[in-house]
Amino acid sequence: MPKSSRSTTPAAPPVGIGWRHPHYAVLLEQQPALDFIEVHSENFFAEGGAALAVLRAGRDHYPVSLHGVGLSLGSACGIDAWHLDQLARLVERIDPVRVSDHASFARIVPSASTAHTDALHAADLLPLPLSNSALDTLCRNVTQVQERLRRPIAVENLSAYVRWRDAQWDEPAFLSALARRTGCHLLVDVNNLYVNALNDARHFGGSADPLQACQRWIDAIDPEHVAEIHLAGHHDGGGLVIDDHGSRVIEPVWRLYRHAIERYGPVPSLIEWDTDLPTLDVLLDEAARARHIGSAALAARGRTASPALEAEP
Repeated sequence: MPKSSRSTTPAAPPVGIGWRHPHYAVLLEQQPALDFIEVHSENFFAEGGAALAVLRAGRDHYPVSLHGVGLSLGSACGIDAWHLDQLARLVERIDPVRVSDHASFARIVPSASTAHTDALHAADLLPLPLSNSALDTLCRNVTQVQERLRRPIAVENLSAYVRWRDAQWDEPAFLSALARRTGCHLLVDVNNLYVNALNDARHFGGSADPLQACQRWIDAIDPEHVAEIHLAGHHDGGGLVIDDHGSRVIEPVWRLYRHAIERYGPVPSLIEWDTDLPTLDVLLDEAARARHIGSAALAARGRTASPALEAEP
């Protein structure tokens, strides 16, 4: 186990930050009080080198969560064997507290009748049709990954900018069925929920009350399935809302986070920030706020009725 650099705040969910390249050195130097750090798995697939050495140094001080963006768990052509081998090797080296990826697809293998026969990768997280066949594919791929890694993984809900027609499931029921059938965990990104709810309301005829729509989504997931929560900022210019992870968490998302902790309990919670990175102190300030709100939510948990969404005290 790594040496303890954890927060000692009582009755609060474990809180971590996404550890990105500009903050490698300063985090190792300052060793701030965090419960874990999270990195993108694919950035550490190389054999040896400086990146892996830095990650091992981080692992000496903090538990590490590996968050992937490239498994393409929903692809009908299956899991890329090379990618899974690299992930399995990294898991063996780092022994992370969690491994996660997304309920999405990015990879296809064109048919033999086309000019291209090699697999193509969209370099994006594309939404799955919420159909029975898509669920079967996702379950098959998640099972393969878990058997290879010899551990459950967590699967994250997606922010998406298109919608498939004729869905056979709503998203919470779809992900819950995945968890029941495979034994995987769920990673609930509350910012993704809010981004989707705003876009649904503006462009797809969704609920006129995005907060209530997100609250219903959260309530539809059994707490036993939830292994982690993500928090991030997004860009809202009045049109399409973009999940860019480039700003502070906004007030409605903080309110949803409080509701999620009241529903799910002390779930490990992460501040994600991937573009326009600020100083480390800003991330630590966001982490402190997550710890404060999470503590208040845990104190409120257990009341006979969950309170309505309200401003964070």
